[in-house]
Amino acid sequence: MILEMKVPSPGESITEVEIATWLVEDGDYVEKDQAIAEVDSDKATLELPAEASGTITLKAEEGDAVAVGAVVCLIDTDAKKPEGAEAPKDTQKKEQPKPEQRASSGAVKSETYAAGTASPAAKKILAEKDMDPAAVSGTGKDGRITKDDAMNAVPSMGTPTGGNRGTTRTKMSMLRRKVAERLVEAKNTTAMLTTFNEVDMSPIFALRNEYKETFKAKHGVGLGFMSFFTLAVVRALKMYPAVNSMIDGKDMISFDFCDISIAVSGPKGLMVPVMRNAENLSFRGVESEVKRLAIRARDGQITVDEMTGGTFTISNGGVFGSMLSTPIINPPQSGILGMHNIVERPVAIDGKVEIRPVMYVALSYDHRIIDGKESVGFLVAVKEALEHPVEHLMNNDVKKALEL
Repeated sequence: MILEMKVPSPGESITEVEIATWLVEDGDYVEKDQAIAEVDSDKATLELPAEASGTITLKAEEGDAVAVGAVVCLIDTDAKKPEGAEAPKDTQKKEQPKPEQRASSGAVKSETYAAGTASPAAKKILAEKDMDPAAVSGTGKDGRITKDDAMNAVPSMGTPTGGNRGTTRTKMSMLRRKVAERLVEAKNTTAMLTTFNEVDMSPIFALRNEYKETFKAKHGVGLGFMSFFTLAVVRALKMYPAVNSMIDGKDMISFDFCDISIAVSGPKGLMVPVMRNAENLSFRGVESEVKRLAIRARDGQITVDEMTGGTFTISNGGVFGSMLSTPIINPPQSGILGMHNIVERPVAIDGKVEIRPVMYVALSYDHRIIDGKESVGFLVAVKEALEHPVEHLMNNDVKKALEL
């Protein structure tokens, strides 16, 4: 019996996936539930398990975009398992070429096809420009130089140096392409503005220095900045509910809960998992959830459900050294808070200049539903909570708030 394996739906609204890596070869014998491929959706990378045991015939190439429900391989369930074959391990993948091998093979291919494979029209244009076809990278099939390539080619006016001037063309993953689409969508469909402020982090530094060791020993997680920022954002969202809203057609939907998306880096690019009902989380709860989601994103285990449904986003560019930025809204949300690096700066305190650890913060917001007064007020509320955490975030009882 020949079993047709079709692409399952990874989640609501996802219509296609990309074959990232085949974990088996054409003609291999596979066991039921063995991972046979890794597929990329626009939100995550998932493993595709075999639906039955048998000999597999691949029907799609790596890099192909395949519609949900399309056949990607056939399994001959009548085939007998080869004698002496060991049971495959789910985690075992076919050997991949090393990055330097891929780059090398790509460069050879470019050189092989670029020289003397221009179309007649392209040859004529290059001759008029007195350009060697070997100096032009073709975008046509198999590296063929097209008329557009020749027209866009610019003769080198610099002094030849004899150095390497090669280029590498790499197909973007489906996740990266979807991120790009969403960023452009946010810029084109929202009236996005950004307001800035600065935060004196001295009070938080003092609290962390005094309690971080006890906190970690008690709860098994560190007392980081994300718990302070998350709880400060939750407080500000309650004060300015328009920031915790989104547009749906001609309606504005406001939420009485705070699902906070946090931007983290994963192996496939930016991931934005969600902390559900952050308004119910304590310092320990936030730190534990941030750690759990970050580990899942790093290990490629994050699911579609864990990355959908946020009502507001916090992005921490400071971990990469960013001093200031204008974060882009994560649609359909209406606001995003950008954190940045902490630098000792001179500030005026009671008429005197003092050196304090200062962080610049930025709020990007959709001006269609959030007015300037609300946006500025929201960011001031965040600043107020961070500079007076004992009063505004801990109810004047530090040990109880930290559950010590």
